Amino acid sequence: MEQINIIELLLILRKRFWFIAVFVVTFAVISGLISFFIVEPEYQTYTTLVIGRIGDYKEKVEYEDVLLNQKLVSTYGEIAKSKMVARELISNLGLSYTDEELDKKIEVAIIKSTEIIKITVKDKDGGVAARIADELARVFIKNIVNVMKIRNIQVVDKAVVPLKPYKPKPVINMAIASVLGSMLGIISVFAYENFDNTIKTTDDIEKNLGLPIIGIIPKIT
Repeated sequence: MEQINIIELLLILRKRFWFIAVFVVTFAVISGLISFFIVEPEYQTYTTLVIGRIGDYKEKVEYEDVLLNQKLVSTYGEIAKSKMVARELISNLGLSYTDEELDKKIEVAIIKSTEIIKITVKDKDGGVAARIADELARVFIKNIVNVMKIRNIQVVDKAVVPLKPYKPKPVINMAIASVLGSMLGIISVFAYENFDNTIKTTDDIEKNLGLPIIGIIPKIT
């Protein structure tokens, strides 16, 4: 079995460095063009709600009430994304989205081991995203009071209009594309060298033909 010569591999990479560089630059440029001119920017914002205990306010907080509320927070999240809430939200803001389109823009997450719900909204317009998040919180509170008979719900953080899009991220995309380009370039170089059986150096003669070199004729212009 032929042993792998690390030095020989490094020499191959150095010899074909320009070829690998072409792959890196090409992939980075394509990724940058796509990120800056093709992919539409999308903005993201969020609002958070805290849901208190079930029932009327009691001076003493019971541990069982807290555990029950934490279990019900998942139910609250489903209500926040329900068609009932979505249709009222669309009507209030005069949006042209369907229920399904709006659902794709909204993500409801439960902050682990807490009674806090985080509502994240994504949209191509940062102002619209913030309006949807705040209105969703208002409609949700209204409906959760009617459905679950819970009164102690408060908004912790109101949505802020994002100044910068959260995607695309051209720098990160171009960096990833450059890495992929370099990997593909290296693979292409080794594949080319593996299938190239032409004699280029004296080492190739000794290695492939097993013949000793007795002399070299220099190239004279």
